[in-house]
Amino acid sequence: MNNSQLMESTEEKDLGVLVNKSLKVGTQCAAAANKGNRTLGMIKRNFTFRSREVILRLYKSLVRPHLDYAMQTWSPYLEKDKKVLEKVQARATKLIANIQHLPYEERLVKLKLTTLEKRRERGDLLQTYRIMKQIDKSKPDNYFELARTSKTRGHSKKLIKTRNRRDIRKYFYSQRVVNGWNKLPQTAIDAPTLLSFKRQLTQLGF
Repeated sequence: MNNSQLMESTEEKDLGVLVNKSLKVGTQCAAAANKGNRTLGMIKRNFTFRSREVILRLYKSLVRPHLDYAMQTWSPYLEKDKKVLEKVQARATKLIANIQHLPYEERLVKLKLTTLEKRRERGDLLQTYRIMKQIDKSKPDNYFELARTSKTRGHSKKLIKTRNRRDIRKYFYSQRVVNGWNKLPQTAIDAPTLLSFKRQLTQLGF
């Protein structure tokens, strides 16, 4: 290009997300976990008073955003990548006084947190609601294949999952969200605002 040879690259960062030539997300998961762990290290060094209120606020404002950022783009589907991220939250909950000895699942219950995997599922559904309601000014047809028949069981805005031969496409946002979205009740789909939809998801366990 302009008499300059373009160098071959196997990985690039686009809007803060690492994308490699295989389109797998392991590198991005490791990078997000690394940022989260570095921030937890800073919190551990600088805060000796580790009450539930203090650590939760610090975790939610300084650490979890690294694990959530652009998650619809790079949500992991391999167990090894999921564990890399989940360990960051597990480490954060162990900083809280008086509950370090409890199993991870019990710590989550006491802190009223969900696993990051469950949080990603909720995030997918929230993004789908935004698209379907065109809150983001995006056309649903650009992301999903909508069911055109009224004979489908369930709510009135069901999506169709296409056949996929490769995992990369199978676990892509617009495909992985289909089952969860189609299982929602009509009352959730008809929620008039994003806030009311969030409340519906909370009642449904998301």
